[in-house]
Amino acid sequence: MDKAGDAAFRGPGLRDRWPEMTYGGALSFLRRRYTRDLAGVDVAVMGVPWDSAVTYRPGCRLGPRAIRAASVQLAELKAFPWGFSMLESLAVVDWGDVMLDPHHPASVAPAIRAAAEGIIATGARLLAFGGDHYVTWPLLAAHAARHGPLALIHVDAHGDLWPDDPGRIDHGTMMGRAVREGLVDAARSTQVGIRTFHDSDEGLEILTAPWIHRNGIAAAVEIARARAGDAPVYLSFDIDALDPAFAPGTGTPVPGGLASWQALELVRGLGGLNLVGMDVVEVSPPFDHAEITALAAATLAHDWLCLLAGAGGAAPRPVGRL
Repeated sequence: MDKAGDAAFRGPGLRDRWPEMTYGGALSFLRRRYTRDLAGVDVAVMGVPWDSAVTYRPGCRLGPRAIRAASVQLAELKAFPWGFSMLESLAVVDWGDVMLDPHHPASVAPAIRAAAEGIIATGARLLAFGGDHYVTWPLLAAHAARHGPLALIHVDAHGDLWPDDPGRIDHGTMMGRAVREGLVDAARSTQVGIRTFHDSDEGLEILTAPWIHRNGIAAAVEIARARAGDAPVYLSFDIDALDPAFAPGTGTPVPGGLASWQALELVRGLGGLNLVGMDVVEVSPPFDHAEITALAAATLAHDWLCLLAGAGGAAPRPVGRL
């Protein structure tokens, strides 16, 4: 078999990497193999195409597809700034999308949690692409069931701490619910980039976007790292944490947010923490331009994988002043 093209379904091994046309071929995240056989897998990528909990613009059910498509260039070269191929020490596959029934909304959260628990039970870490931010609640439940209360690093324009009720399906209330349910240890957790008002902080450390602009992203990383300590860390990244100039393709854009470089510096600054899971949510392709938003989302996810690769022994070989 010639080793070129369509590695998403033709690649015979977990660590194989071969030439692809960036503008052609079967799409998966980073051109990784589509499979649900997780033997020997370190990280499984799962799409969660759900957006019926949005409160403004819809469309992020198409986010997983867009993030996969935007990842093609990231699959071409060694990872910047590390200078390694993450596959040297990290086996990554694309698990595909969890099957959801939009006509039975009450079934959605249990379906997401069951899929996540099935992946985590194999020992693989989970990288999930939304979908709206409501999907994080069952993802947190799945991770907390395995690891105990989580140190949450939540990057967002919104704290998602608005009033809630038990049956509510809402992308603006689930973080408060996760704290009250004990899925998240508020004393270990940090919200970054917030620029909407909430009546309570639920015990979380909130680093607003204006505070970050004045004090710098390095200060935010230092606080988040200190609070997390050695706890299991779950990173939830709502793409609307970025300013609309850098992420127009999202459902609830808020001016004054982070720049792409700040977001990337934040993620790259989390190396060495006990990173157990990540989601990237709220990418809405109908409102995107030239894949700006999807490309940011794909790069953030790629860089989180590079942190895991580094922890697994991949040796950085940087070039240039960093």
